[in-house]
Amino acid sequence: MKDFKFIKVGVIFSLLLFLYTNSFAQNYILNDDSLIDDRAKVKITQIGEEVKSKLGVNIYIYAKSNLGLDANITTKDKIEIVKLHENEILKTLQTPYVLITIYVEENMVNLNFSDNLKDSIDKNDILNGYVVPLLASKDKNTLYAKVSAATLNGYAAIADKLAEKQDIKLESSIGSAGKISSTIWRVFMYFLIISGLLAYTYAVLRKRK
Repeated sequence: MKDFKFIKVGVIFSLLLFLYTNSFAQNYILNDDSLIDDRAKVKITQIGEEVKSKLGVNIYIYAKSNLGLDANITTKDKIEIVKLHENEILKTLQTPYVLITIYVEENMVNLNFSDNLKDSIDKNDILNGYVVPLLASKDKNTLYAKVSAATLNGYAAIADKLAEKQDIKLESSIGSAGKISSTIWRVFMYFLIISGLLAYTYAVLRKRK
């Protein structure tokens, strides 16, 4: 239990140090550990600035390669530390806000937003429809490419949802491209699952004959 307390203190200290050294920079990408492609960063910033100017909402991204946690830490403790980490971040954000967090080695993603945006943002729709499919895809793309695509995809989707709620058109929107890419991935995965089931069924029937 003492080790767990030391881990929490270390996480808070490193986070506060990072926030202090970056407190004078207006950036919608709070941290990315060099996981996000520069081209994606440019587009994210473009969308973020337009959303801020037209909708008055700040959309942030915090991506971390790892939190330096012990490999044998329990899932419960991992979740508690991540929540603690996010709570410290939220204290520094300008409201109203939306925050996408990605912890790569911990295999965790989350979406936090101001109370006044509860009716505008569907957390499960954003994460399951735009972010997780691209992060979890089993393909030849590198982790770097996956995180870049997932963050941009989720960021753009949030912006579009907020704009639709206020009946405002965003010039920086990527339109339906993000949803299409996620949908294609899901269809592909369903195809693999169904193909596997059919192959298994065929093998069983053939063996019985």
